[in-house]
Amino acid sequence: MTAPLKKVRSAAGRWWPLAVAVPLGAAAGAGYAVATPPSYAANSYVVVVPENSTEPGVAVNFAQAYGRLAGQPQVLALAAADAGRSGAELASLVHGTTSPDAPVIEIDGTGQHPGDAVKSADAVAKALITFGNTSSKETGVKLVPLAAAAEPDRPSTPSGKLDVAVGAAAGVLVGALGMMVRRRPAAERGAELPGVAQVTVPQPSAEPAAAESDPAPESTGATREPAGSKK
Repeated sequence: MTAPLKKVRSAAGRWWPLAVAVPLGAAAGAGYAVATPPSYAANSYVVVVPENSTEPGVAVNFAQAYGRLAGQPQVLALAAADAGRSGAELASLVHGTTSPDAPVIEIDGTGQHPGDAVKSADAVAKALITFGNTSSKETGVKLVPLAAAAEPDRPSTPSGKLDVAVGAAAGVLVGALGMMVRRRPAAERGAELPGVAQVTVPQPSAEPAAAESDPAPESTGATREPAGSKK
């Protein structure tokens, strides 16, 4: 087997979890974009105008407060008839957002059709103006319609490109985790690195210590007699 072919097979064996997971993730994202029903979004705008005060911060503060009330039951109940939906349905389709430096309230409405989104946003904006102006003498501000909702020309969700990109990113994460799991058993087995030899450290022998501890053996031979002795 040639060296380039070996490299290709080695790379394929190492990276195949990533190569499989990324296309599958992108395909799953594309399938989600096709199967999910479209949702349209439309925006209606209300501005808060001070009547008795010249301080600009007063209108901004009241805009913040009324923006929170846009999704409350007392406002949604007034908008239900014009929107053709119940207050509970509008609660999941409409919400208000505000700016920290401008007395403007943005009413965001959603629906499965462009006309439904426009109707919901305009109905809640009208209801909020009616609700807020009932106490304009006490608050010193007045709510005025700034811009009606425009019919969207394309759905806000799902987004085919975004869903495919999210699916591919999820595939990268899953593939990377798969590669880590495959490498862990080899590390746990303590596989040797190529080109590195194991060194055996010699252990000291215990024989000298044993020899010192044992007493010298007694002589078993015949005893020599001193010179000049007679038997």
